[in-house]
Amino acid sequence: MTATKLFSPVSTRDGLTFSNRIVMAPMTRSRAGEARIPNQLMAGYYAQRADAGLVITEAAVISEQGIGWLNSPGIYNDEQVEGWRQVVDAVHARGGKIFLQFWHCGRASHRYFFEDERLPVAPSAIGISNDHSHTPKGSVPYETPRALETDEIAAIVEDYRRAAARAREAGFDGVEVHSANGYLLDQFLQAKTNQREDAYGGSMENRYRLLGEVVEAVKDVFPAERISVRLSPNGVFNDMGTPEYRELFPYVIGRLEAAGIGILHVMDGLGFGFHELGEPVTLEEVRPLFTGLLIGNVGYTQESAEQAIVAGHADMIAFGRPFIANPDLVERFRRGVPLAPEADMSTWYSSGGETGYTDWPLAAE
Repeated sequence: MTATKLFSPVSTRDGLTFSNRIVMAPMTRSRAGEARIPNQLMAGYYAQRADAGLVITEAAVISEQGIGWLNSPGIYNDEQVEGWRQVVDAVHARGGKIFLQFWHCGRASHRYFFEDERLPVAPSAIGISNDHSHTPKGSVPYETPRALETDEIAAIVEDYRRAAARAREAGFDGVEVHSANGYLLDQFLQAKTNQREDAYGGSMENRYRLLGEVVEAVKDVFPAERISVRLSPNGVFNDMGTPEYRELFPYVIGRLEAAGIGILHVMDGLGFGFHELGEPVTLEEVRPLFTGLLIGNVGYTQESAEQAIVAGHADMIAFGRPFIANPDLVERFRRGVPLAPEADMSTWYSSGGETGYTDWPLAAE
């Protein structure tokens, strides 16, 4: 099949134009060091992949409280802003567009990430079962988190607003709120992990409240059209999956539509794990619920991406793992060049520099 739609431009409602419909999905790569400051190596990595219509960065923690991964970048101090500015400038120099993804790990963390060994926080004191956290002291089982007090939540919302201000200062074209894969905002959405009895728990309206407040806080800084939210309605990662997912996620999408955000990023594919609580939520079902740009993600090929866009089920498709070993993925797709073999997983999260990160060869001319 000759792909054509995939390489056509598409714009947000306020006129931000992406040169093609291929998105580089956010992927944690753990090259920011213990201080969590983006660096020149990271700038080179993202610049190599700037041919994507949109680059969404790996998740950046919005606060020290939100940490839950080794050597991942942050967006909560001035040094991190300067580091991210290097990345943004490198992508812009190649004509690319780049969004920063905001992250709070919530219960997907461990006391060993914090100097005072305080417990990670979550909507409820419910831990991740049968899995391990990779901490500064090695791999250890997840522990039961501390349930946030109601009066602590406003500070987290403010952390997102401050992160947005820092992202704007660094020059990002927009931002993405990570509300997927069992991290804090997803934990609040789903009844499996949210058993609160205050204004942030119980009904779907209450469980959506924190995400809604975060979106409004970010809108204080960025136009709504420059805000993306990522959801994983089918996901099981981090011990997620709630039986009412087929009622919950259409409700959440409806609220995000009402909030006017410009982009919705849905992990509809099942390659990242499926909770098997019913039929998967599909992009075809999501499309009538959201009028902004809709991004599909997980397990797409060039052919299936083209099909989804031509059918009108999505506006853009995000590719993750293929971008690791193929920095020139867009050009390979355009020329019909075979993709490189998938990268060795041992290099995905390595702090070992350029190996498996920026040393991938480009396709021969």
